[in-house]
Amino acid sequence: MARLRTTRNPLVVAASVLAVAAAGAAGWGGWERYAAAHDDAAAYAAARDAALAAGEQAVQNMNTLDHAKVERGLDRWEDSTTGDLHSQLVDGRAAFVKQIEAARTVSTAEILSGAVTELDERAGRAGVMVALRVTVTAPEGKPAVKESRMLGQLTRTPEGWKLSALGQAPVGNTAG
Repeated sequence: MARLRTTRNPLVVAASVLAVAAAGAAGWGGWERYAAAHDDAAAYAAARDAALAAGEQAVQNMNTLDHAKVERGLDRWEDSTTGDLHSQLVDGRAAFVKQIEAARTVSTAEILSGAVTELDERAGRAGVMVALRVTVTAPEGKPAVKESRMLGQLTRTPEGWKLSALGQAPVGNTAG
């Protein structure tokens, strides 16, 4: 019986090893990408970012109003809110219009920073703290600029996150 002689070409061996290593790396990379895309932490971060963006925009909307465009500004307020806060705005709309038109002021808000203070995705609730600079311009005199921090509660609605409560954040040391 004749014996088959095999010789191993070092280039073929090296190419085979590299091909197996490349296939392994591609498989591992694909799995890592899949795992990252389906990670609960990534989904939570996306929900947090969406709540923050909506909260910042709503707080800015609620602190911006032009007497010459008061109806459009109040529409924006109502579009940014839900629940009791929304009801209060709707119920008090006529009084707001009279007050703003009589004062003839223009207020504009600029968001300085914001943070989500709580997020309960299952319940559809979130809390935000937003630092902003509000400039109020009256018909006479210089514009008044004030920086403040607002605390907002958000509720998830079919249209997205909306403000359900808004108030000033405490300033200074509140410890007894």
